[in-house]
Parts: sequence; C-alpha cells; structure tokens
Amino acid sequence: MLQPSRAGAHTERVVYTVSQLNREVRTLLERSLAVVWIEGELTNLAQPASGHWYFSLKDRDAQVRCAMFRQRNINVGFTPRAGQHVLARARVSLYEPRGDYQLIVEHLEEAGIGALKREFERLKAKLAAEGLFAAERKRSLPRFPARIGVVTSPTGAAVRDILHILRRRFPPAAVLIYPTLVQGAAAAPAIVDALALASARAECDVLILARGGGSLEDLWAFNDERVARAVQACTIPVVAGIGHEIDFTIADWVADARAPTPSGAAELVTPDRHAVLQALAKTAERLRVASRRELRALETRLAHLAARLKLAHPGARLLQQAQRLDDLEQRLAGAMRGGLHRDRHRVSEAFARLVRLSPEHRVREYRLRHAALEARLDRALAERMAQAAHRLGLARRALHAVSPLATLTRGFAIVTRASDGALLTDSSSIGLDEEIEARLARGRVRARVTRKDPE
Repeated sequence: MLQPSRAGAHTERVVYTVSQLNREVRTLLERSLAVVWIEGELTNLAQPASGHWYFSLKDRDAQVRCAMFRQRNINVGFTPRAGQHVLARARVSLYEPRGDYQLIVEHLEEAGIGALKREFERLKAKLAAEGLFAAERKRSLPRFPARIGVVTSPTGAAVRDILHILRRRFPPAAVLIYPTLVQGAAAAPAIVDALALASARAECDVLILARGGGSLEDLWAFNDERVARAVQACTIPVVAGIGHEIDFTIADWVADARAPTPSGAAELVTPDRHAVLQALAKTAERLRVASRRELRALETRLAHLAARLKLAHPGARLLQQAQRLDDLEQRLAGAMRGGLHRDRHRVSEAFARLVRLSPEHRVREYRLRHAALEARLDRALAERMAQAAHRLGLARRALHAVSPLATLTRGFAIVTRASDGALLTDSSSIGLDEEIEARLARGRVRARVTRKDPE
C-alpha cells in the first residue's frame, strides 16, 4: 500500500490522494462485507456492446449501482427488464475512478412470482422427462363409482361445492373426506400423507384432489415434487381440481385427469343423474321393442312348427313306416333267394375246379410224364454210348498210328540206362560194362556194354 505524503515535520497530519482514498475504501468494503444477497427493483439498465450489464437496484427509499460482467450474466436464465423485481448475490465494491460505491453481481434471479414460475418450469421439465405426465400412464375413471374420496381442506369452499355437485349429480355414490391442509409450508407433507392413507386403505373407486382458487403462492403446495410423486404412486385414479380454470399445477399434469375447478372435478368423476335416467329410459324402451319383436318371431315360429307337426303326424308316419317295412321284407326275401342261388353256383364251380385240380389226377399225369421221360433217357443214353465208343475207336486207331510203340513191331527197340532209366540216343553217353535195358515190341531185355562204336 502507498504511504500518504507528510506536509512538514512539525505536524502529524496524514494526507491521502483521491486514488489512495478510493482504493483504501474499496479494500475495506470488499474485506468487511464479502458476499451479500440483495433484493430490489431493477432500473437504469444498460447493456453495451462489451456484453456487460450495468443497472441499479432500488427500493422505496434508496438505490445502489450494480455491475454484472459478461462471464457471469451469460448464465442468467431470463432477460432482465426495467421495473423487474430481482434477487441478486453480489460482492460490495467501489468504482475507484468515480468513487461510486457499487455491487459486483455474480448471480441474478427473479424474485417472488418469477422465481416460483422458474421453479415450476424446472420441476415440470424434470417430471416430464421421467414420464410422469405420459398419456399411457393415465388410468381410466370408473363410470359408476360406488365411493368417491375427496382430499382437500374440510373447511374450505371447495369441499362444499364438491359435495353439492356429487349430491345433485349422483346421489348413490358415497363420499369419504380425507382432510388435509392445502396452503402453507405444512400443506405438502399433509397432502402426501392423505394420499398415502387413501391409497393404503383402498376404500374408494376414485379420488378428487381439490383446492379453491388463489395466487401462485397459495397453490404452491400442489407444485411440490413430493405431492407429484404421491399422486403418481397412488393406487386409486386421481382427478385434480385445483384453483380456477387458468391455474395449472404440477399435480394437474401428474393426475389421471384434470378438471378446471373443484366443481368440475366432481362432475368429471360422476355421471349425470338425469342423463343416466334418460339413457335407462331409452334402454328400457329399446328392450320393450326388442321383446315384442322377439315374441312376434316366436309366435310365427310356433305356428310354423304346428303346421309341420300336422304334416308329420305319428299315425301317418307309422303307416309309411309299415309300408316301408313290407317293402324291405320282400326285398330281403328276394335277396336271400338270389344269394342262395349264387352260393350254389359258386359251390358247383368250386367243386369242378377242385376236381380239375385234384392231386390224384396230377399224380397220374406226373407218372405218365415220368415213364415217357425215362424211355427218352434210355434211348439218349444208348445213343450217347454208341457215339462215345465210335469216337474212342477212332482215337485209338489214330493214337496207335503215331505211337512209338508201333515202331517196335518193325524191329526197333527203346534203349535206356538200367541204373536210372535215362533214354540212350548216343553211344558216348554210356560207359563200358554198364547195364542197359531194351524195350522190344513184346517184353524187355537187359545187356551189358562190351564195345562202343562211334557214329
């Protein structure tokens, strides 16, 4: 920090420059107050090309300058306008060049109704993304409820209007009130408990969740997430009749049906007694007409059946059946005679075939065929033997003509060595004093070699 200058050694006065003073004040403000929340009306709004916002916040008695820099204001979810009531989180500071005390705003939101609307839209978007508003999740309402439950304040005008409508439109339906708070901080938990009680006891066919008209703050309990989830978890179909026609709450979106008013909810869950009576009267008339038409049709059918009965009298039918019996008896006798004749003829034919196919006859035939075949066999055997004998004589003569034994009859002999029977054709193949054997045309002789002469 810069030290202030001293004007003479004989005095102890501390003199600040303007810049030093403003800087000192800014430091003191920023250190002492830090971050504050402030609510007020927005005025003197300026939005230069830099993207920063400059404005003032005021109430009935005072105002303060504010600056919100671009890197902060881009996160604001609405467009500020003059006269708008806002809530700001800011740091206390001082603009040194002018010495103006100001707030450096870090967060800005709509105050009062604006903040509630933003919270409403946020919760609505969240529950819609989870599917709590989906049409396929909605349950149908019973056409003729035996007991109707009403979740509302027992002392408000809404419950009187509902009871009046229910008594006028559909007196047979019993009504069960589940009393609860419908406004204030304790209202949301009370509504959740009442819905849970009705769901657990399961005494009613349909529930009406109702409240009379009011401001957004008055109806805020029905925009509570806990109430929305209790409506969704209820096992009984729920009809929401909250506020006036222009009022919409989160409970309206989650409920199985929405009515513009509590009275409208009472009309929605009940049929109109007069309309039901008229429908019953029309149904009764249609039933009478249908009954008369059915009776006329039955009378016509009865007359037709009576006429058919006369034509089909048992006596006439007995006569017809007796005549038919006689006819069948005659046909049966003729059929029996014809059958016996056919059977006799078939027996005769079978006997003739049996005679023709008798084994004795066939044995006789086989004996004759056997004798004929035996004679043919003897003749064939004799012929075959004669042919074989003739062929044998021819072969013998031919064999004898070429046989070497025939040569022996002309003075020739077959000489073999006596020791091994080897055929001798050369004198050099036998030695002196060896025995030889000569086969003659008739008999054999042995000799010993005494001399060998070459060819």
